[in-house]
Amino acid sequence: MTRTVLVTGGTSGIGRAIAQRFAADQAEVFITGRNPNTVEQTAKEIKAHGVVCDATSTEQVGALAARLDAVDVLVNAAGGLPEPASGDLSTLEGQLAQWQSSLAQNLLTAVLTTVAVQDKLTSSSCVISIGSIGAERRGGSYGAAKAALAAWNASLSAELAPKGVTCNVISAGFVADTNFFGGQLPEERHRALVEETHNKRPGAVDDIARTACFLASPGARHITGQTIHVNGGAFTTR
Repeated sequence: MTRTVLVTGGTSGIGRAIAQRFAADQAEVFITGRNPNTVEQTAKEIKAHGVVCDATSTEQVGALAARLDAVDVLVNAAGGLPEPASGDLSTLEGQLAQWQSSLAQNLLTAVLTTVAVQDKLTSSSCVISIGSIGAERRGGSYGAAKAALAAWNASLSAELAPKGVTCNVISAGFVADTNFFGGQLPEERHRALVEETHNKRPGAVDDIARTACFLASPGARHITGQTIHVNGGAFTTR
């Protein structure tokens, strides 16, 4: 049976790689993004359905959910650094704007989308949210939002797992070839991030995509409420 997969933030980077892998596996994939041209072009290239949707908008997320009959795999990949990143952080207003932006993009997008499609999840569905190593250290408002994402995932799993739905976070380390740093990552910082890893290489979007596909596979049905760290050893757990 063909699975229905919804990937928010699926037009670039990690989200696109995940959507592309599921599409190659013959799933019916829906991707979302805020830019109509990017959504249309990406959907055409990876053979998916494109939906223009700002996942911080309750109205747009509700309209997205209304288009779907069932969701077998939900991937909350929408997120990013706070906007405006260059705000005046010396003021209370600037701090508030940055924190509100971080929480909206990296936590509320996942919460709103998941709640909107919750009644469309099946007894074998999975919810996968994309976290970050920034939740563990030096993450500022972005890292705090990703840490909140993991905490929310644990409570979501407790709620949905009895119904057969698994809920996990993939916490990504440094991943090259994304728009995350907007092309502004200095070479020295790049080298430092790679040096932190045990395997001395940057992550690739396909590292995260393959992990997502595993979490959506029959072999991962007893994995839920977890944060899976995919970072080459830059952050380790025990």
